[in-house]
Amino acid sequence: MHNGEPGVRVRSIIRLLKKAYPDVRCELNFTSPLELLIATILSARCTDKQVNKVTQKLFVKYKNAEAYANADLRELENDLKGLGMYKTKARSIKACCQKLADQHGGQVPRDMDELLKLNGVGRKTANVVLGNAYGIASGIVVDTHVARLAQRLGLTEQTDPEKIELDLQKIVSKDDWILFSHLLIWHGRRRCKAVRPDCLNCELAHLCPSCSNKPQE
Repeated sequence: MHNGEPGVRVRSIIRLLKKAYPDVRCELNFTSPLELLIATILSARCTDKQVNKVTQKLFVKYKNAEAYANADLRELENDLKGLGMYKTKARSIKACCQKLADQHGGQVPRDMDELLKLNGVGRKTANVVLGNAYGIASGIVVDTHVARLAQRLGLTEQTDPEKIELDLQKIVSKDDWILFSHLLIWHGRRRCKAVRPDCLNCELAHLCPSCSNKPQE
């Protein structure tokens, strides 16, 4: 690992990113656990901005799980048309909400195992919902930004999201699990982009083994 113990370096990373992004939060718009669940399913291979544009009307039209479950599939597809894989996502949401209506009284469960039984829900989506809707630190959200930054920062050598999550759980305090993914996502979108990362102005330059603009020691 670079520059000392990984746990110590992670604490420095968190401190610096909290200072850089004091308003850090989930950038998907939602007012309930169901809305966050739907938005997160829709966010696969889409930007949060695209999702928020679609859900602005979607959440007005469909008020609860039963409404999605009973929706005409073609109509629901049409409502999602601005997003990639909208037909697949429409089927997933309809089936997911049918299970919520049939097995959970229309409520989004607060349990990882139960969430993973829902259509269109993997660990990332479950972690997003539990962390941001319920404040439950069940794990660390690993999306493309978190995976990229964790690798660049030398926090993992893994490429599989679940293995990356396990590595991060070992070095990030559980109290910071929810916050940590938000910080990396914000930094990934604003500074450490996939193409041409802004190493010159990066707040983590001195802590990053991948930095192309390391300060002289």
